[in-house]
Amino acid sequence: MCDDSYFPHYTQYFEYCQEIKYGTLTLVMKMISYKPFYETLFKKGVTEYQLIFKQGFSANTIHRMKKGEAISTKTLDALCYALDCEVSDILEFVKE
Repeated sequence: MCDDSYFPHYTQYFEYCQEIKYGTLTLVMKMISYKPFYETLFKKGVTEYQLIFKQGFSANTIHRMKKGEAISTKTLDALCYALDCEVSDILEFVKE
């Protein structure tokens, strides 16, 4: 599904998934994807290191995004400001 070679400078991104378990069956519903975030970083030539050590973002925030976990709208706003981009350049809704 993902082409890891597209992001040679970044750790593989993960999509936010909600697992719903029914007995032995696990249904995974993909909802929010941070794929645009890593594409934006690549296009702008910004590294995760710069976000953490020069822009002051928490390493935990970047870690949560890599794992596809939720981030606050305040953090989303700060990322948009730091990267001079729109919300759609950070995340996308994936409906399956």
